[in-house]
Amino acid sequence: MYAASSPTLLLIAHGSRDPRHAATVHALAERVRERQPGTRVEVSFLDFNTPPVPAALNRLARAGVRDVVALPLLLTRAFHAKADIPAVLNETAARLPHLRITRAEVLGPSPLLLSAVERRLYESGLRPDDKSSTGVVLASAGSTDPEAIAVIAEIARELRDAGWRSVRPAFASAALPRTEDAVRALRAAPGVSRVAVAPYVLAPGFLPDRIARGASLGGADVLAPVLGDCPEVADLVLTRYEAAARATTTLTAA
Repeated sequence: MYAASSPTLLLIAHGSRDPRHAATVHALAERVRERQPGTRVEVSFLDFNTPPVPAALNRLARAGVRDVVALPLLLTRAFHAKADIPAVLNETAARLPHLRITRAEVLGPSPLLLSAVERRLYESGLRPDDKSSTGVVLASAGSTDPEAIAVIAEIARELRDAGWRSVRPAFASAALPRTEDAVRALRAAPGVSRVAVAPYVLAPGFLPDRIARGASLGGADVLAPVLGDCPEVADLVLTRYEAAARATTTLTAA
């Protein structure tokens, strides 16, 4: 039973031809439902997978839903967050004037994501005692957006401040260095006895696979899993949802 006053949460993922991507997004949605069973949680995609965002919103409107929080499952505010998602939500809102749509903030940056990165590193076999001798490559999908690149660099600094020996950002596309080059550079850094690659991506797909290949090419000792349905990611989704649900700014028909 959903709470009558609770807006529906519509997760918006990028989408991928890789079936693991959608499966991971649905697993995250299920973890969010478990944490907040009174909230209806639906999934949509910008590309490749179904339902696309407009179809998901159409279905909710036909079901009598009146309030939706649309939450981009994105780790930085790059092109999709600044252009694609606002465009599709505005276009759909214009066609569905009785559906009030509130856009939540993207997931990152957040201390919860830093905790999720460390959780995945520990799940890969590292221990807290290993931090002072382990170099970490924080490998993201990459972007041409300077703001997004700056965010990754700042997260790398925060991860280093958390006690890892050395941390370098890397990118699977659009920016340098590549994962394998960052691994090799860390291998030569003073005091580094092992190198771990931490993918700063939400779900598997083409670019995460490129990160994995780079880790192998560079000779990394550890490759952590993607963030996926980490408990910290689910908690962050609910934090963003609740903030948006309280907000007064909504998308309305032009």
